[in-house]
Amino acid sequence: MEETKIIVYGTEWCWDCRRSRRFLDDQKIPYQWINIDKDSQAEREVIKINGGNRSVPTIIFPDGTILVEPSNSQLKEKLQLA
Repeated sequence: MEETKIIVYGTEWCWDCRRSRRFLDDQKIPYQWINIDKDSQAEREVIKINGGNRSVPTIIFPDGTILVEPSNSQLKEKLQLA
C-alpha cells in the first residue's frame, strides 16, 4: 500500500505555489502535485475547501488538516522540522 502523501493543489503561475513546492522539495518531503488549471475536479475541490475562493496553494496533510497559502515557517511548524 502506498504511503499517504501530502497533496498540494496549485497552479504553475502562482509564486506561493512555487515557493511551497520548493520548500517541500528542499526538505525532501514527498507530496502529490495537482495543477488546478488542468484538473477541473481538483479546482472545484479547492473552491469548496476555501469557501468559494480559488486560493492556492491549498495543502492537505495525511492527518486531514489543511493549510492555505502557508508561509515557509508555517510549513516548517506543521511538519515539525527543526
